[in-house]
Amino acid sequence: MRVPTTPQRSRMMSSIRGKNTWPERTLRAILFSRGFRYRLNFRKLPGSPDMMLPKYRALVFVHGCFWHRHDGCRYTATPRTNSNFWRQKFQGNIERDRRHMDALKALNWRVAIVWECALKHSPVETACMVEEWLHGNAPVSVVGQSTSASSDI
Repeated sequence: MRVPTTPQRSRMMSSIRGKNTWPERTLRAILFSRGFRYRLNFRKLPGSPDMMLPKYRALVFVHGCFWHRHDGCRYTATPRTNSNFWRQKFQGNIERDRRHMDALKALNWRVAIVWECALKHSPVETACMVEEWLHGNAPVSVVGQSTSASSDI
């Protein structure tokens, strides 16, 4: 396998979208069809949540397993080339996510994190779990294949 040069890899990585990804669009479509209304990428809140549901005072983040480092997930791989850079990059992402979560909790928002692998496995089941969480009163929910039930962060 040919390893891309640094400029090639940089170009490839810069083309990866941060908004309107397949997992986000899939979850949004299912929730919308079930009557949920939301705002997208609300920039006035820490972390610009992927979905804000003001009626439920809830925020939903759809995290990619690779970029946000989902523990125990098969999609969480570290590139072999330039591994020090990637370790620092991923650690920074984890720390930033934690800061955003703490800030949102301080603002009394309910927060759900939906991992990409859960949507790849079963989009409808994942949406059902989010819907159940929205109708409940749990402050935090994490939905992923390795953590398929709600849990505290």
